[in-house]
Amino acid sequence: MNGNAELLNFIYQNSQMGVNTLSQLMDIAEDEEFRKHLQQQYEEYKDIHEKAKQALNENGYDEKGISALDKIKTYIMVNIQTLTDKSSSHIAEMLMVGSNMGIINAIKNLKKYSDAEQSIKSLMERLLKLEENNVQQLKNFL
Repeated sequence: MNGNAELLNFIYQNSQMGVNTLSQLMDIAEDEEFRKHLQQQYEEYKDIHEKAKQALNENGYDEKGISALDKIKTYIMVNIQTLTDKSSSHIAEMLMVGSNMGIINAIKNLKKYSDAEQSIKSLMERLLKLEENNVQQLKNFL
């Protein structure tokens, strides 16, 4: 697989994790204002996810989504972590940890695939900005 496909698949998987996790958390979150915020994040991840899938398909690459095992592990972990604390503060903290991991991985991948096509790097940079903005906005809910 070439660098363009690898970077697109990273974007695809990262945004898929965002879509899946936020979808689950919107059902758990109790505060209406916080749920609206989660919905906005969800829409942004979903748009990036669809653009990554489209770019993969247009370039003749297969999407390599998150494995079923990783999906199940994440689903269970979210349920366990919110079992006793469904507060916006706790969920915001969980999301900030995930977004910080996303920021680190995005920066690493932008450096690793610096020779990727500009349109793909731009989508990666958009995902990076989303992660950075998420961290800043989630601070309001701590």
